[in-house]
Amino acid sequence: MALTLATMTVPEPRDTDVTVPVEPFAPAGEATAAAVPAETVLSRAYRALSIGIVSVIVLIAFEATAVGTAMPVAARELDGVSLYAFAFSGYFTTSLFGMVLSGQWSDRRGPLAPLTTGIAAFAAGLVLSGTAGAMWPFILGRAVQGLGGGLVIVALYVVVGRAYPERLRPAIMAAFAAGWVVPSVVGPLASGAVTEHLGWRWVFLGIPVLVVVPLALALPQIRSRAAGPVGAGEAPASFDRRRIRLALAISLGAGLLQYAAQDLRWVSLLPGAAGVALLVPAVLGLLPRGTYRAARGLPSVVLLRGVAAGSFIAAESFVPLMLVTQRGLSPTLAGLSLAAGGATWAGGSWLQSRPRLEPHRERLMSLGMLLVAAAVATAPSVLIDAVPAWTVAVAWGFGCFGMGLVISSTSVLLLKLSAPEEAGANSAALQISDGLSNVVLLAAGGAAFAALGGGTVTHAATGADAATGSHPAAFAAVFLPMAAVALVGAWVATRLRER
Repeated sequence: MALTLATMTVPEPRDTDVTVPVEPFAPAGEATAAAVPAETVLSRAYRALSIGIVSVIVLIAFEATAVGTAMPVAARELDGVSLYAFAFSGYFTTSLFGMVLSGQWSDRRGPLAPLTTGIAAFAAGLVLSGTAGAMWPFILGRAVQGLGGGLVIVALYVVVGRAYPERLRPAIMAAFAAGWVVPSVVGPLASGAVTEHLGWRWVFLGIPVLVVVPLALALPQIRSRAAGPVGAGEAPASFDRRRIRLALAISLGAGLLQYAAQDLRWVSLLPGAAGVALLVPAVLGLLPRGTYRAARGLPSVVLLRGVAAGSFIAAESFVPLMLVTQRGLSPTLAGLSLAAGGATWAGGSWLQSRPRLEPHRERLMSLGMLLVAAAVATAPSVLIDAVPAWTVAVAWGFGCFGMGLVISSTSVLLLKLSAPEEAGANSAALQISDGLSNVVLLAAGGAAFAALGGGTVTHAATGADAATGSHPAAFAAVFLPMAAVALVGAWVATRLRER
């Protein structure tokens, strides 16, 4: 589901950095509303750019949902099931570095170069993985792909901040969320069909070809509207080497922490401690000051993004496994139980974009986090046989609606609270909070799951007596703490407005 406040006492972003067509004044006596038609993200001035960048999001979303379906088959054919987790963590750790690099690059040279470089790296990584003959080259491809994904997502945020006036940013963020709806439903089914009839490699090799069309639409518009440094005529600033070093530290630390969480031996404490030692100073240096004490304004926006994404995604990762091992659903049905969430997520994102609700944004975000907490807490109720399995699908629909309210709102708020020359660095901080919380909470949840014997359920699911190998407490140890984290997010949402 990998990707928006009322009046605040902070400077507004300068609209002089955005090229906006200006209509002539209406003649005296005529209503302004009649003379100046309301612009939208699909008006002539923005149509090509909007379609292009949303198409990029659609392709990224399709890749994210399709690759997860093909990955087990790829790992088995490459004799790399023991390295399965690294195919995901390799993508994630390099994407963290890509986010920081993209923020630096976009602020100093404009978002065009990191965006095109990121798309090229994303496509190259897919080709590397799709042609790999062994598991380690496959993981290398995933790492290259993650670097490209990190470059792309931050560059797209900077494009939105530069190319769209403030009143249109909630709408384009809602379009980003809507771009996940079709891939979340079609992706697993299409990927399964391609894997079965053509082979898993075509899931990876087919996507790079599709990138050409959105690039042809978006790049000319980005070049004219958002290219170059913010200050016209100014020499581009040099890269902040300290932030680049911190980005490397956060990527390496995240990788070590994931490795330690997957191997619950005493010897794993060493890489785990090294990961924490790298992560803590890097995080303190890359996130806004006051983030971890929920200081009002921008720090709380960044913190809320991490709390929301981490608690929800960590819980969601265990939903299909719970339905397959505890309730006997097929993997396809278990995956489809989450499919409706794509539509409700887009619905929440659309709702937050309505101008009439702008004064109530903080309340909407608090409501969203309460819905997330309720959904996560409801999911393990299906561990009781008397509770219908479709309860998860209904609960997750409400949870995804809450996520749509929160995630898009944090993106819009971040751009609102960022000066143009800081949009890249702040967007990178937002994405780092998102991604890092996924690593930390997934590692914590996975460790609790394994400690309570949850690792044996995957073997039990393949036998005739799946129930005998089940460990319901292991799933409860994941979902209930994540629901508590989401409740903390509802409190953080009350601190988004500066006094």
